[in-house]
Amino acid sequence: MTIASMIALFGAMVSLAIIPDASTLAVVARSLGSGLSQALITITGILAGDLIFVLIAVYGLASVADSNLFILVKYLGGAYLVWAGIVLWNSSREEAKKTTELPARSNFLFGLLITLGDPKAIFFYISFLPVFVDLSRISITDLTIIITLIIIAVGGTKLTYACLADKARIFFKSPQSKKWMNTIAGCVLIVSGVFLILKD
Repeated sequence: MTIASMIALFGAMVSLAIIPDASTLAVVARSLGSGLSQALITITGILAGDLIFVLIAVYGLASVADSNLFILVKYLGGAYLVWAGIVLWNSSREEAKKTTELPARSNFLFGLLITLGDPKAIFFYISFLPVFVDLSRISITDLTIIITLIIIAVGGTKLTYACLADKARIFFKSPQSKKWMNTIAGCVLIVSGVFLILKD
């Protein structure tokens, strides 16, 4: 990879990551509902999904990305988000300190399933990535650079969203505020799930 192609790829990834989408909504919801540490786990899931797509693109498995498997993952991911949103929504009626507790694996799965079911991510890594990198001549060094750029661009952008949401959450310390935050976070997850299911 040339320096110019690295800069162009990085810029494209940041631009796509900045646009609010289902993954951004999930990160914000987890940061609002459970704090920055749980949002970081969601971001890790998002990055894992991105890395899977890079490996699919690099190793010529585009037919896998076009299969019904990813359509199934999309619907499962959307349904999972809706379910988690309902859990948070219902928990907002219970004691405030119990409202934000979801297992860490759930937060990781949010990120992973959203990414694997996201047509934008599929299109970028399978169709757009080859514009920046000659995938037929990619080396381990090139692959390492691409993975590093993804972690910095996508992870950094999602982390910024998570930090901003976490700062907003700090202002709402009372039990009543926490109930409202969990209601909002639950609604965001439900909307994200529905968006993911209905998105072409």
